[in-house]
Amino acid sequence: MAKKIKGLNITGRLKGDGITIYERNGGTVVRSAHSRQPERRTRKQFVARQQMLHSTRLWGILKWAGTPMFPAQPTSYNRFLSLMHRTEVVFLPQYTQLDGATLLLPDMPLSEGSLPTVKQHLGEVDGSMALITNLTRDNLQRGDKLILYTLVQSFDNNDKPMVIICRREVMSDEMTETADGLALIGSEFADDMKGWALIHVRGEHCSTQTAVTRCTYYKQFTTEEALREAADSYGGLTKSK
Repeated sequence: MAKKIKGLNITGRLKGDGITIYERNGGTVVRSAHSRQPERRTRKQFVARQQMLHSTRLWGILKWAGTPMFPAQPTSYNRFLSLMHRTEVVFLPQYTQLDGATLLLPDMPLSEGSLPTVKQHLGEVDGSMALITNLTRDNLQRGDKLILYTLVQSFDNNDKPMVIICRREVMSDEMTETADGLALIGSEFADDMKGWALIHVRGEHCSTQTAVTRCTYYKQFTTEEALREAADSYGGLTKSK
């Protein structure tokens, strides 16, 4: 594989060759991918790295669903990672079936913007499961859009947990008026391996939304035992100084 940098072609597997290339302040930086310092894995460092690793994987999946709706602070990617600090940390060992897995987390950020947050929860409307919001038809102006994100805790052919994310535009006539506000009704909202977020979009602006879900599959990866198992796969924890 070749990477071109301002007229210069660099060939080889860059990561395998111990080279890291990245953009900074409009320029390209090339540096060694190997540190001469011994890697330290205090508990605090390991927790932070595990959250970063999992959040980065989720970002890649989110991008496949469409252009992520986050402000550039300094980039949408950075803002997403910052917001992910509010979610629970999951611990996944390397060199196992769980290496590279992704998990559906409650309150996973799906957008951030200046429009009012759409309050939403899962419940029942006339005996049917629904995603119920506090939106009213009066809140919607001509040209506004409603974007529904659906997240699915799935598994690949090797039973590795993998999150699937897709999104679609919801027409206002798909929604039912309730005492609380507009709701989407359907049997899918009974699925405890799925999550949703309905985002209000007006021009370049959107509401700030996180995933609403009943999924608890991720909880088994948040325990002390899960932390220890994951840490051992990386060589164990080191003591804080």
